[in-house]
Amino acid sequence: MHVVLISTYELGHQPFGLASPAAWLQEAGAAVTCVDLAVRDTVASGYPLAEAIPAIKVAHLIALYVPMHTATRLAAALLPRLRRLNPTAHLCAYGLYAPMNETYLRQLGVQTILGGEFEQGLVDLYTALAESQPITLPPISLARQAFRLPWRAGLPALEQYAHLQMVGGVPKVVGYTEASRGCKHLCRHCPIVPVYNGRFRIVQPEVVLADIRQQVTAGAQHITFGDPDFFNGPGHARRIVTALHQEFPHLTYDVVIKIEHLLHYADLLPLLRQTGCLFITSAVESLDDDVLQIFDKQHTRADFLQALALCQATGLLLAPTFVSFTPWTTAQSYMAFLADIEKLGLVDLVSPIQLAIRLLIPAGSKLLELGEVRELVRPFDDAALVYPWVHPDPQVDALYETVFAEVKASQNAGEPRRLTFERIWRVAAGLLPTADIPPRTYPHDSVFVPTLSEEWY
Repeated sequence: MHVVLISTYELGHQPFGLASPAAWLQEAGAAVTCVDLAVRDTVASGYPLAEAIPAIKVAHLIALYVPMHTATRLAAALLPRLRRLNPTAHLCAYGLYAPMNETYLRQLGVQTILGGEFEQGLVDLYTALAESQPITLPPISLARQAFRLPWRAGLPALEQYAHLQMVGGVPKVVGYTEASRGCKHLCRHCPIVPVYNGRFRIVQPEVVLADIRQQVTAGAQHITFGDPDFFNGPGHARRIVTALHQEFPHLTYDVVIKIEHLLHYADLLPLLRQTGCLFITSAVESLDDDVLQIFDKQHTRADFLQALALCQATGLLLAPTFVSFTPWTTAQSYMAFLADIEKLGLVDLVSPIQLAIRLLIPAGSKLLELGEVRELVRPFDDAALVYPWVHPDPQVDALYETVFAEVKASQNAGEPRRLTFERIWRVAAGLLPTADIPPRTYPHDSVFVPTLSEEWY
């Protein structure tokens, strides 16, 4: 029986969310075709759906991987075409955003929804279809799984994905894996919470290391760990990076760790540095304590400053991410935010898109537990997959639109981060009286830092 797994977008990474279930399904006897629509065909200069049409037409099961908002919207747009190509295939959506948007996806023809730990669910679905048995699968499973070695042979080569830009201009080929899923925390704005609700699941260390090993063989020189928080399981993380460095002493990597964990497990930071960690991404979200409290981030502005100092003292780069436009942002607070970025020497460490991120409130968001948020939002927009909101001050929404346009134009032109920051500073400063504009504090010379060619956001 034929199965087609489709990924529409995964931040420039070779998708673990295809490679992992492909291995499970092949073990169960399926003929699997993986289609990553985010990678252009370097010969035809087009997306590879056309090449996959023969497999799609004969597939008994077509499953779309929807790990994030953008991927889900792209998948929704693709569903009508898939149904035209194959009117009889069973359609499944799996991944973090599938159960959160179950009603809408079912309206578009999706028959099975799988969230959380989805590999066993896909195998059970395949088996039920192969044996013509009733399908009774829960939309969310958090059952612990014994993972298989991901099957990456059916995916585009690593060279076709995002690369690491290094000093000297020689890029590194980047691999991607996951050592855990879910999160122990309940940040109100986070899309992981409605599915995992404070729980996380690990991928067995031997599987993680074997997956890295096969990617190194395929040319990987750097590994991105896609865990929502690499220190949800600090002992698990320690074992993996220690073994990784012993086997591949020249391999570098990057991880995501929340501020709270950087402080609580500060003793592990030297180990990260010694084992090849180039940078840590952390969802700081805001430098305003009031917004941090609304988000229930469990850290403060002072905590961030302390974590930043710890990383700097250890020789680790800390790359913060932000939700820079919220219902509580003002023109003055946004200008203060830019001034903080400059004063703290973060201009080259903060991706410009982080200066233009607007709060998304997805289905199931814990933000909706707050009365002020419920009063603010409009009815759920199925097509946009969010509860829309409008800022009380139209000037702030206009500022967001302008900043976002500046960032996209700058990225398309390949401009350095410092130049983009300068443009945004001028836009924000133009909304304020001269007396309210903070003084400039940061040197104008850019400092090059290792960055992925596709911005993380």
